[in-house]
Amino acid sequence: MSKNKNKQKAQQASQPLADEEKNINAAELNEAAEAPAGNGDANAGDGQPQTPEEQVAALQQEVAELKNAMLYKVAEFENYRKRTIKEKADLILNGGRKVMEALLPVVDDLERAEQNIAKADDVEALKEGLQLVFQKFTKTLEGLGLKKMDVVGEDFSTDFHEAVAFVPSADDQKGKVIDCVQNGYMLNEQVIRFAKVAVGQ
Repeated sequence: MSKNKNKQKAQQASQPLADEEKNINAAELNEAAEAPAGNGDANAGDGQPQTPEEQVAALQQEVAELKNAMLYKVAEFENYRKRTIKEKADLILNGGRKVMEALLPVVDDLERAEQNIAKADDVEALKEGLQLVFQKFTKTLEGLGLKKMDVVGEDFSTDFHEAVAFVPSADDQKGKVIDCVQNGYMLNEQVIRFAKVAVGQ
């Protein structure tokens, strides 16, 4: 009996506390329900959303900036195009300038040789002078990247040779270049004239 009485007393003592907790929880729920509206008003005041007129003005400014950037790029490309066309035209007109400048000393030597031919008594000296001029001319061309093909005895190849005749030959000469009718030349390792050759068969 004593245990049941104690249990009833404990329940009676805890009842006011439970009622108080219910009141507190109800108050908190009311505050939570009112909070979003209050916070929204505060955010609205801080953020200050733009009016339609302000949004249109901002968009117009952005469009103007993009338009200016596009016009700048168009003008820049147009200048590049004109510069490229001019450089290409100059290259076509003056592409041979380097060659001409390299050949001018040889031209000077030829002019001097021509002047001395009429009054030269020593044919051997004149011959030697012309050989020197020719050697200078050949070295000048080599310096510009021109190279004469050495084809005699090589296997015939359509990449470098043009067959103009076929000559009966020994077995070890078949398919090889027997004679060169016209020299072939390469410029910077590219063929600019095929060698005209006679091929053994």
